[in-house]
Amino acid sequence: MGYFTILAAIPGFFLSAFIFMLLWGVIAPDFGIEKIGYPMAMLITITLWLAVAPLAAAAGRGKRE
Repeated sequence: MGYFTILAAIPGFFLSAFIFMLLWGVIAPDFGIEKIGYPMAMLITITLWLAVAPLAAAAGRGKRE
């Protein structure tokens, strides 16, 4: 079951990176920072996912017990 869950998350990753890039492009001019491209958005997204995944796993284990 876990393997298929990982496979199901892959499209979500690419969509999350794309949405992040679009939203960053809208907000960036207001703060005077430069826009980012899709590869940088993917890097930021995977970094956030790696930081949040252990927290989500711990929260999921806590609910089952």
